[in-house]
Amino acid sequence: MKAFKGFNQDMTCTPNGTKFQYEEGKEYEMDSAECCDHGFHACEYPLDCLDYYSPNSSVYREVELDGKISRKGDGDTKVAASKIKIGVSLNIAGLVKAAIEYTTARIDKTKKSDEDYGASSATGDYGASSATGYKGASSATGNCGASSATGYKGASSATGDYGASSATGDYGASSATGDYGASSATGDYGASSATGDYGASSATGYKGASSATGDYGASSATGNCGASSATGYKGASEALDKDAVAVAWGYKGKARGVLGSYIVLAEWNGDEDEYFRPDSWELKDAKIARVDGEVIKENVYYTLINGEFTEVD
Repeated sequence: MKAFKGFNQDMTCTPNGTKFQYEEGKEYEMDSAECCDHGFHACEYPLDCLDYYSPNSSVYREVELDGKISRKGDGDTKVAASKIKIGVSLNIAGLVKAAIEYTTARIDKTKKSDEDYGASSATGDYGASSATGYKGASSATGNCGASSATGYKGASSATGDYGASSATGDYGASSATGDYGASSATGDYGASSATGDYGASSATGYKGASSATGDYGASSATGNCGASSATGYKGASEALDKDAVAVAWGYKGKARGVLGSYIVLAEWNGDEDEYFRPDSWELKDAKIARVDGEVIKENVYYTLINGEFTEVD
């Protein structure tokens, strides 16, 4: 069965306090499985992984489970198996996409948009779609469309240019994939992703994850233990909670944070005229710093120039 698993950044897990090392493509097996006790643990719903592995300090993988299976139940999709195969890596955008696919595949098309597992879709330009029930799915695929999922574990997607997507319930997933799109996840453990140029992504709940992958994108994590990432050209990332992390990994990216938070910056060699070709970039340096109010000021954007944190507008 297909599932999703979180790991520490070095691809380890510590079940029962004992470190276990995993590797991509490898298969592992044990004699039995009992959820929350022993076996290889993963989650069927991608965003449930955030409950066990915070996005500001973890990595995620698609996995295949087999053999003996044990489920947690009680609304949690956590499962243990006696066999596991470690698959491909998923960034936050990939995790959001997988969450939307998971929810959409399980909706009841006979339900209305305000009922549990209901679905709402607007496919024309300037359309509006909203799903307010538990585990609802909302999608707006035309340009200038708006999509909103306000129920617990809802999924919202706006795939056209200038689209807006919002998931306000806990464990919600929001994705805006067109240029100039806006994506927002405001509930705890929410994931927000804006993949088009000039996109805006925001995760405001506890342990939320926000990712802007297009050029000039803006990503913000305002909740406790949140992670914000901007990987495109001149992207901006901000951490607005003391336990949050802002990562600006793109060419000429910038990041800022509040006191106590951390910012991560990368510096690249590249041709300014070829900025739109990431394959032409060459990583020169990368650094992490804590916003202490002195060396690294609060709410001030920094970029990395010649290996030094440099203030920018």
